[in-house]
Amino acid sequence: MRRQSLFLVYIFLLTLTAAAAMLHSWRRIAPVLVRSNAQGGPIWFKSRGISSKSGSKFDIGTSDPAGCGSRLGSKGSGSSYNLKSNNAAVGGATPRAMGDISINACAATHPRFELLEDVIISEYGIRQFHYRHSPTGAEVISVVAPDTNKVFGITFRTPPADSTGIPHILEHSVLCGSKQFPSKEPFVELLKGSLNTFLNAFTYPDRTCYPVASQNTKDFYNLVNVYLDAVLFPRAVNDSRVLEQEGWHYELENMDDDLSIKGVVYNEMKGVYSSPDSIRSRATQRALFQTNQYHVDSGGDPIVIPELTFDRFRQFHKDYYHPSNSRVFFYGDDDPQTRLEVLDQYLGQFDSSSPSIDSSIAFQKKGDKPWKQVEYFPVSEDAPKKHMLTVNWLLNDRPLSMKEELALDVLDHLLLGTASSVLHKKLIESGLGESVCGGGLSGELLQSTFSVGLKGIKPEKVDEVEHLILETLNEIADQGFSNEAVAASINTIEFHLREFNTGSFPRGLSIMLGMLRRWIYDGKPSHGIQFEESLNMLKEELTEGTLSFSDLIREYLLQNNHRLTLEMKPSTTMEKDDAELEKTKLKRIKESMSKEELNDIVERTQQLKQFQEQEDDPEVLAKIPRVGLDDIERSVKVIPLEVWENMSDSVKVVTHDLQTNGILYADVAFNMHALSLEEYPYLSVFRRLVMESGTSTMDDVALSRRIGTVTGGIRANSMNMQKHKDTVSNSVENVLSLFMFRGKAVRNNTSDLFDLIHSVATDANLDNQAKTLEILREQKIQYENAVVSSGHSFVNTRIASRHSLLGYLSEITGGITYLQQLGLMINEAESDWPGFLHKLEIMRKKICCRENLVINLTADQKTLNNLRETVNHFIQRIPKAERHSCAKSLRFSWDNSSLLPMENEGLIVPTQVNYVGKGGLMYSEGERIPGSSVVISKFLGTGYLWNNVRVIGGAYGGFASFGPSSGRMHFLSYRDPNLVDTLSTYDRAHEHLDTLEISDDMIQKAIIGAIGDMDSPKMPDQEGFESFQHYLRGESVASRQAWRDEVINTTAADFKAFAQRLAKLQGNVCVVGSKASLEAANEELSEKLKLVHVVKPDGVKSRL
Repeated sequence: MRRQSLFLVYIFLLTLTAAAAMLHSWRRIAPVLVRSNAQGGPIWFKSRGISSKSGSKFDIGTSDPAGCGSRLGSKGSGSSYNLKSNNAAVGGATPRAMGDISINACAATHPRFELLEDVIISEYGIRQFHYRHSPTGAEVISVVAPDTNKVFGITFRTPPADSTGIPHILEHSVLCGSKQFPSKEPFVELLKGSLNTFLNAFTYPDRTCYPVASQNTKDFYNLVNVYLDAVLFPRAVNDSRVLEQEGWHYELENMDDDLSIKGVVYNEMKGVYSSPDSIRSRATQRALFQTNQYHVDSGGDPIVIPELTFDRFRQFHKDYYHPSNSRVFFYGDDDPQTRLEVLDQYLGQFDSSSPSIDSSIAFQKKGDKPWKQVEYFPVSEDAPKKHMLTVNWLLNDRPLSMKEELALDVLDHLLLGTASSVLHKKLIESGLGESVCGGGLSGELLQSTFSVGLKGIKPEKVDEVEHLILETLNEIADQGFSNEAVAASINTIEFHLREFNTGSFPRGLSIMLGMLRRWIYDGKPSHGIQFEESLNMLKEELTEGTLSFSDLIREYLLQNNHRLTLEMKPSTTMEKDDAELEKTKLKRIKESMSKEELNDIVERTQQLKQFQEQEDDPEVLAKIPRVGLDDIERSVKVIPLEVWENMSDSVKVVTHDLQTNGILYADVAFNMHALSLEEYPYLSVFRRLVMESGTSTMDDVALSRRIGTVTGGIRANSMNMQKHKDTVSNSVENVLSLFMFRGKAVRNNTSDLFDLIHSVATDANLDNQAKTLEILREQKIQYENAVVSSGHSFVNTRIASRHSLLGYLSEITGGITYLQQLGLMINEAESDWPGFLHKLEIMRKKICCRENLVINLTADQKTLNNLRETVNHFIQRIPKAERHSCAKSLRFSWDNSSLLPMENEGLIVPTQVNYVGKGGLMYSEGERIPGSSVVISKFLGTGYLWNNVRVIGGAYGGFASFGPSSGRMHFLSYRDPNLVDTLSTYDRAHEHLDTLEISDDMIQKAIIGAIGDMDSPKMPDQEGFESFQHYLRGESVASRQAWRDEVINTTAADFKAFAQRLAKLQGNVCVVGSKASLEAANEELSEKLKLVHVVKPDGVKSRL
């Protein structure tokens, strides 16, 4: 698993749920596996590969205007049903004329490719051509789409026979050089100097995907060529050093040293097996699937990984990476003919269409008796000893129809989709646990599963949880769902399917993953993403009464005895026992080796390090194709922006005329300048309460259903940003804090959207002690788990909190300090509810008033033209500010002495790996930061840190992050087996830059990579919101252009100047790791780490 982005990846890792645990990828962001249970927030339906966080629809006729002999992939909509649809106006974000271009396209022809199917997929205005490469049998999907963000992917079915992690290790290894591109790390060279919008690989339990994307056609085909050569002709199958580096190897630098195991995947999976949620999800999969390939871990079990031999590794590639076992995908506006010609250049080197091995996946037959199982997860000695329990079902042992899948999507949303969904609500309000877990429906594999339960359960309450789940399901089956609940869930799903807003994730990749959901199991690819016919059938059957969600609950859950009840028990000795087991095992292995065998390990250790440290020859690197500076866009993109004049009370309304096909994206923001520092930690619970506790006229259930019925979702969040200045300014005056309601609706429902935002902003029922405690307890246990799995994000926030107000605000609202504060807030809400409620009510008065208001609207001009009266009416209903003392407001009370003290810390959690960070200020207050800084920091991350922290050190990742506004530099590692050595690597970074002979070629590559990061494609709502941020920060087009010019004009002298500043960086250290690891490090470090237990018994606070 690798990482494309250098630093922002931690955001994804922090927010991933257990549903994504099946993926072993370099960057875990596939949106098809992520769900949000936030009120009205995005829901990405897991049974479809296509992300329904958003969706687009093109109203295509049933004729074949191009005369290419197509057949339609779905029927048009128009069925009548008694559940009113509110999404009639929802369409795609691409102009209709471009959709016509894609559907009118004719199939490309090639003598070695046989056209199997030609399908117009009207839901998304695309045309799919399905081919088979005649000589090899490789299947190819070529999608013609009106999208400049072109996508390519090649996928192999790779079901493993054991838990040595062969598919996962091979995923890492194939991009470490190939026949045509023999450099050690072509993947990294592409990271350094391409305009890619996606560059990654995923390992599922039964398949491995290699996708790339780019908006630049030349760059796109560069990526395609490198990836095809990599997967089909990798150096890894002829060079065992790649397996040793990426998978595992014994390490012994001297004969007298202790034998150890190193390897990127080995260390990555040690981190995975330290996470309670990952342990639970893996145990669930193994138990539900007893007889087929899903019973083993394709990612690799650290105990089993060292059993993998080079011969088996090489044979696996030979067996499964043959074109006959591949699924190749193209998408976008590039020439379809070129696709086939390029592909044949690679496939043409193979001549057999007979699969070398059967890679099909067998169905696990459902059992007839429920069973129970107990597993353990590590906790620290003084942590609360609370359990987890989930009830888990295997839903099907036959293929599901498209309509059945969609019906299960709706059922999943009815049960668990929002905080007020009936099963979620019943579980969390029971008080038996602190957070709902399990993830609900998961349909990414051949067979679907459903899991639900609680974490944070007291030992004496564990048995009650299973009973509650089954009892609640029986009650729901008997009583059914109300028409309002069903209407809200169907509208929510339909809105997001049609909107097809995949955010920064390429649309084509969502299309690919959706098609693979069927295609990988030899089904029709288009059936993985089409929904119109199934949706109409679902509505018709609900209208006619022939479909009952109660019956679905009975069939798939209550009467389904393939049911596992999994209890997860905390173990205070597991971490130590695992470490001792590994130590003892390695000692025994070493003692069993002859002197010659030990000498061989010492020699191989030295040879591997020499290989890793060796630079590629310039001639070898030159073989990797790339774009030049002439291929990049020199000018910044300008988003249309108009500020409406003459609005009520001169409230600023910022608008963006963008093609949204009848959808309004509204951001209602309130300045939080009146809040005191002490009130900031309460923002998170306040944000949840206003959305989840109902109003004076609607309880929480009615509010949730109303949002789901008439909008595409509303969510609340807070945001802190730094105003734009040409020089470093970390003063309180330069900080802007906003509380925001972000919502979307079709044109006809915009008044409903603003009515709902008004209700939750001014009339939310804050007097709900039970809900408040539920939220706080849920957050506490989620944060405790997150520190173990995503420690680097907490390290980053912790370091920042010692240097700036923005960093400190992030720490007290989402860092370790906030985690510790949660325990005190729980005690306060329990013992002094009137006082707690008073704080929340005062916060609402300080925040949600007209004087603080600024509104951002993104829509097409037709939608905007009809909004002035609605928006004015909304503004007039927001109350004016009451008088509050300004003395305690942040602006008047802040002093830099409130920052966390400058000290080095070791944060103790139960884990087998470390997250090592160091950072500090490189530029002082008032100094100007050049644009070259982002070029050089990316250069460090993709070069020096990649080589030394990841390749040589064996960590899963290493990051260099520079703040162009704060002037702060951070170094971070992820799932790192080292600690002291990693800190030493950070400290030598300036020497690397200072002594490196920086060529023009290196600089150009770094510039292109930095521009690629800056120019990532965005959906219209993202463009509008980004433009809104520029407006709020006071960042003009001219200033953004000047920054871009500096990036493009980076010179060798800038590298040397950066190195000189880096040499003076003092900074401070923060590490998340085990107690044993941190204590061992303190024996070596001259500046000791202050050790702090992150998780303390309930009600006890560490002094942080």
